[in-house]
Parts: sequence; structure tokens; C-alpha cells
Amino acid sequence: MEHSSSPAPITRRHALTVAGGVLAGAALAQAATPAYAASAASDADAIVVGHGLAGLVATAELAAAGRKVLLLDQEPGTGLGGQAFWSFGGLFLVDSHEQRLMGIKDSRELAWQDWLGTAGFDRGTDDPEGQDHWAYRWAEAYVDFAAGEKRSWLSGLGVQWFPIVGWAERGGGLADGHGNSVPRFHVTWGTGPAVVEPFEKKVRAAAQNGRVAFRFRHRVDELVVTNGAVTGVRGAVLEPSDAARGKPSSRVVIGDFELRAPVVIVTSGGIGADHDLVRRNWPARLGTPPKSMITGVPAHVDGRMLAITERAGGRIVNPDRMWHYTEGLKNYDPIWPGHGIRILPGPSSLWFDATGKRFSSPDIPGYDTLHTLKSITDSGYDYSWFVTTQKIIAKEFALSGSEQNPDLTEKNVWQLLSRIWQTPEPIERFKERGEDFVVAETLPQLVAGMNGLTGENLIRLADLRRQIEARDREIANPYTKDVQVMGIRNALAYPGDTLSRTASAHRILDPAAGPLIAVRLNILTRKTLGGLQTDLSGRVLNASGTPVPGLYAAGEVAGFGGGGVHGYRSLEGTFLGGCLFSGRTAGRAAAEATAT
Repeated sequence: MEHSSSPAPITRRHALTVAGGVLAGAALAQAATPAYAASAASDADAIVVGHGLAGLVATAELAAAGRKVLLLDQEPGTGLGGQAFWSFGGLFLVDSHEQRLMGIKDSRELAWQDWLGTAGFDRGTDDPEGQDHWAYRWAEAYVDFAAGEKRSWLSGLGVQWFPIVGWAERGGGLADGHGNSVPRFHVTWGTGPAVVEPFEKKVRAAAQNGRVAFRFRHRVDELVVTNGAVTGVRGAVLEPSDAARGKPSSRVVIGDFELRAPVVIVTSGGIGADHDLVRRNWPARLGTPPKSMITGVPAHVDGRMLAITERAGGRIVNPDRMWHYTEGLKNYDPIWPGHGIRILPGPSSLWFDATGKRFSSPDIPGYDTLHTLKSITDSGYDYSWFVTTQKIIAKEFALSGSEQNPDLTEKNVWQLLSRIWQTPEPIERFKERGEDFVVAETLPQLVAGMNGLTGENLIRLADLRRQIEARDREIANPYTKDVQVMGIRNALAYPGDTLSRTASAHRILDPAAGPLIAVRLNILTRKTLGGLQTDLSGRVLNASGTPVPGLYAAGEVAGFGGGGVHGYRSLEGTFLGGCLFSGRTAGRAAAEATAT
């Protein structure tokens, strides 16, 4: 058990103040966005910092309640929707219509059992000042939401889902341990953009009727505190930018600003683009921080607002909890610096460390992300390998990201159906153009290619052949002692996996399944699981557990609720949902707090 009464905070020691700017430039930037008349005391009823999914949801709730809102972000308007736009659109739902159609028997009780076994809350759940006190309560509320009104609420907004439910984070341990006991990963029809769309429409409509004013290119450097209450924000106006969505934008300052409101909601995201911050907060339980990582989020996901909010009195909890992926590919056509794409694998590829030693259970594709991350760091290297076949990647490989799934994103049914008889085009492009793929007809050729790719000559042909042949012998019978082969057969018992996510059991060295493929897997930064501690209304708490007047937080900056709703690990499909739920909660609570 770990204890920490005063955790090392996530900090970024950059200058947070800016010299006086050019007033004409500031006026120009202000004129570029719609505005509404403000009273002498304040510029709006509420200020929302961050225009990602949580910020859009909170703003939509405030506007629906009749509040006037300023929505600020350091990025240009092309980035509206933030990281959620780039996502696969997976949502965690419990006992859904889609699950029942697939024959899945789920319940709130089973989901809560899985959540607790995965989260491992151990930091004062019963102590009002404990780091997990509010996280645990947020988790209860979120599972209730996922098993209750979440689907009907989103469906009422026009959101739809692909009918086959995915099975992520299978765990592979005990019934009350980590992982999803049943498939719960619901892919949104239209992926991430379709999750963002209804809230963006609401906010844009509110802007048209004067309830919302956008303040793009406004970088918040300070929360204004008056007599102990947060009463506004100060910062720098950045020069106009035409940077495309996801591309880095200029940080040239052309002016400064100060805006006032009785409520400020911080929805600024995590730290995943700042590798130094990731390493600084890296927990010893995950081994030595990797020297080399690729980046799963745009460059603006810089964690600045965590330190800024802490300076205004907010408490950061669980900063050492984080969620990074082990199956990252270097993007041959990057959008942001160091851009990585994650493989969402089925259960059949063999997983080896950098030296060619096969991982054991639960380090099986799709089973236990953080356990595998620790096994990789323990190996002394920052990468690992899949050894697989064309038959496997054709059926089992999916790439995370809206742009990597044009069939789902563009709602193209015929293109989606083509996955039945051919490898999806984005995967074939990575196989042909990505630097992490080695394709060969024979195992000696494959090993030569693997060693040539890394230049380290760590893989020995005889060792790799021995391990693969041993596994292949286990395919001869319908029963086995190989846990991964058991997992393949368990997956094939679920119709959803049989249809779309698991290749029939076969020998890796069967020429009919070839060619052979090796994929170098990089560690990919992604989510911050800790953050600003909030109560069940989304109010940010101080070190003594008291709400900071006027200050709310939602989304990743708040650990998706309570400063860490996931605990140590995620069940997947819970990040977008956490932004939706915490953004809705904070927006409604802030609207009630500003009622007249």
C-alpha cells in the first residue's frame, strides 16, 4: 500500500507572467471573436478554460441554463474539441442495448466489481483528506452513470454506436482483479468527431445567440484570486494562427488580458505532450522512466494549468498515476511532434521483449496495459516486439484515432464491410511505410530484419524459433496450458470477437497464414490519471479539503473526476466518458451556483 499525505505536485517552472503587450494587437484579437455586453463587475457569468470535450460540455450546460460564458483556449478555433476529436470514440457502457444484442450479460454490480479490482484505491478512501476519498465517490457515480442514463442521454443527442461491442483490458487474473469481465467498449459511429459534434453544435448555437463568446489564442497564465475566491483569469493574447487542427501553433505574445467572472471552470487536459513532466511524475512501481517515448497527444497538452491552479489554492492528488500505451507506432505522416499511433490488438500476436524473450501472462495483447509497461521497463529497453502473421493483422489490428479509421469516422458502411475480405488500408499503409514493421517470408529473414531495424542484434534466431514452435504445438489440441492460446479460444467464444477481432487459431509458422510480420512497439504517452481534487459538484478543493470559492475543474485536469476516478488503471472507454460526465457535472453545478 502506498501513502502520501503531501504528494509531489505536477509542476512546470516556466514563467507564468508576461510583460505588457501591444495594446493594438490585443484589441485586434478581441475583435476577432463575438462578444456580449458585460457588467462593470464581471465580463461573464462563467469562464471556461479549455475548449476540449469537457470544456464544450460544461459550456453547453451553462449556456442551456441561461448563463453567459467566455470559452478560452490558447489554441486557434481549428482545435475546438481538443484531443477527443482524434480519438477512436470508445465509450464504456454497462448493460447496454448493444451488449444485450451480442448476448453479453452485464450489470452495474459486475462493472463496479471490475472497476474496484482495476482501480486499486488505497489512499484514504474513508479519510476526507485522503487522495482517493473523492476519486472513489466519483467512480461510484460514474459507474452508476454508465449503467444508467449515459446511453440514453447521448442517444438523445444523436450519438450512435457500432453494434459490435469491443473487449478491452481483459485482465486475465482473478474475478475480482483487474480487467473487464465482459466486453464494454462501444465504438461511436463517427468516432471521436461524432462524440464532439453535438456539444460543439450546442456551443456554436449559444455563441450565435450571445450566450457564449469564444476567446481563442488566449493563454491563461494566472487565476485571479480576490479575498480567497477565484474571480477571473489573466494571461497573454497570442498572435493569430492558421495552424491546422493538431499542428503546433505559435506562442508569440501580442498582448495581455484580464477577464472577470464569479465562476471559473478549468478543463485544460493533462501532461502527455511534455515528456519531462511525464518522467518527473513517473512512479517507481512502473520501473525506470523510458528515455525514448512517442507522443499520443498534440503539443498543446502541456499541463500548464495544473501548476497555475495549484498556485490559486487547488490541491493536486495522485500525480504519479498515469496511463501510457505499450503498442505505439511512429507515425510515418505525423500531425504533431513525435506523433505516435496505438495498435488496438486482438489476442493472437506473440509478444517479446527487445531481446526476444516472450512475455508471460498477463502480458498478452489487450489484457493488462500497465503490467506490460512495467515488464518492458524492467527489460532495460524502451521497446518490445509483436511477432505475428498477415492473417492476424488483417483481422485483429486496429489503429486508434479518428483519422486512422476513415470507414467508421466517415460512416461509410461499404468501406467498413470491406474489412471482412481485406486488411484495412490504414494498416496496410503502416505496414508498407511505417518504420516499425518488418515483413518476411521466413523466420531467418524476419530475425535479420528485426536486428537490422534496431541495429542492436539482440534477437537470436534459435531462441525465437524455439519459443514460437513451442507455442505452435499448443494449437494442435482444443485444450492447452498456454494462457495466451486459452485467451484466443475464450475470445472466439464471443461472437463479436469471432466476427471482427480474433483470427482463427493457427500456427504462427504456418506458411498459409503468412507472410511473417514483426512490429517494433514503442511506449506511447497518453493520459494523466491524477489531477485537481474535486468534490461531486466539480468544485476544486484545497489542501484541507475545502472548496476553493469560484473554482471548478473537469476532464483530464481533474483526473476525470475527483482527482483520479480511475485509480491506478483504466478499464478503457472511460476517458471520453469521464470528460462527458465531469464536464456535465461541473457545468450544471456552476450554473446553479450562479443562479440569480
